[in-house]
Amino acid sequence: MGDQVTSQAGKDQSASKLSSDTAGPPWHSLSAGQMQSSGEKTRGLTQPPPRQTSATAERVQGLPSEVQRGRMPPSQPNPGQYALTNGDPLNGHCYLSGYISLLLRAEPYPTSRYGSQCMQPNNIMGIENICELAARLLFSAVEWARNIPFFPDLQITDQVALLRLTWSELFVLNAAQCSMPLHVAPLLAAAGLHASPMSADRVVAFMDHIRIFQEQVEKLKALHVDSAEYSCLKAIVLFTSDACGLSDAAHIESLQEKSQCALEEYVRSQYPNQPSRFGKLLLRLPSLRTVSSSVIEQLFFVRLVGKTPIETLIRDMLLSGSSFNWPYMSIQCS
Repeated sequence: MGDQVTSQAGKDQSASKLSSDTAGPPWHSLSAGQMQSSGEKTRGLTQPPPRQTSATAERVQGLPSEVQRGRMPPSQPNPGQYALTNGDPLNGHCYLSGYISLLLRAEPYPTSRYGSQCMQPNNIMGIENICELAARLLFSAVEWARNIPFFPDLQITDQVALLRLTWSELFVLNAAQCSMPLHVAPLLAAAGLHASPMSADRVVAFMDHIRIFQEQVEKLKALHVDSAEYSCLKAIVLFTSDACGLSDAAHIESLQEKSQCALEEYVRSQYPNQPSRFGKLLLRLPSLRTVSSSVIEQLFFVRLVGKTPIETLIRDMLLSGSSFNWPYMSIQCS
C-alpha cells in the first residue's frame, strides 16, 4: 500500500501549532490528519500492566485543555498509560473528551489518504483499486485497535478474539467513513464470480448480501457521522463481551460502556439541536452484523490472499503491526 505516513518533522510542526492554539475548532471539524501526534506510535504489543490506581485516574482527568477539546498534546503516551478501573468515576467531560481524542489519534490514515476515489461515490473503481482499498480498510481497523487506549493492555488472546469477532463491523464503518464506492459489477468481478460458474440461486443470494452491505454503508453516510463519532462507534463495536473465551468479560463490557458514555457526551455537546442523534447512531450498530463476514471476505480479499482465512490475517496484522505484508502481493501497509 505504498502510501507513507506523514514525516516526523511535519507532525512535530503540526503538533506545535495545535498545542499553541488555545482556541482551536471543535472535535468534529478536525480531520484525521490534524489529529496526528508528533510522538512516535507504540508499535509493539505491551504486556498487561497491573490494574489501575486512583493516581492513573487523576492523570487521565488532568489531561491538557488541548486534549479536552479533542486536540492533541505534543506527545503521545503509550496506549496502556490511561488504564481504567471498573467502577472508577471517570465519566467526567474532561476525561471523556480526552478519551475521544486518543481514539482519533490512533487512526493510521487520514481519510484523504484512502485515495481520491473514495470521496467520489459515482466513480467506478477498477478491481485492483477495490481490493487495495479493502486491504487498507481492514489494516486500518486492526492498526487503529492496536493504538487506542486500553486495548493493548488486554491479554493477546482477548485482543485476537475481539478482532476476529468484530472485524467485519469495523470494516463496514471504515467503508462508510471513506465513502467507499460500492458498484455491483466491479464487486462481482473482484469476487471472481465472472470466472467461476455459479448457480442462479447462489447469484441471487450473493447479490442480496451485496445489497445489505450497500444499505448499511448508505444509512451511515446519510447520518453524516463525523470522525469523532466514527471512532466512538468503532470502540463500542470492538469492546464487546460477546467474544468467546475472554479472560475478563466484565472489564471489556466496562470499556464498551465507557465508549458509549464518551459518544453520548460528545453528541450532546457538539449537536445540541439534534436530541435524537445519539440514539440514531447507536441503532445503526446492531444491523452491522447483518453484513456477512464471509461475503466481505469473498468480495474483497480472495484475490489478495486466496484461501488464507481472514482470521489468520487479522492475527498476523495484530502481531506484526506496520511491518505486515499481504500474502501473494507487494502491497505495503505502512
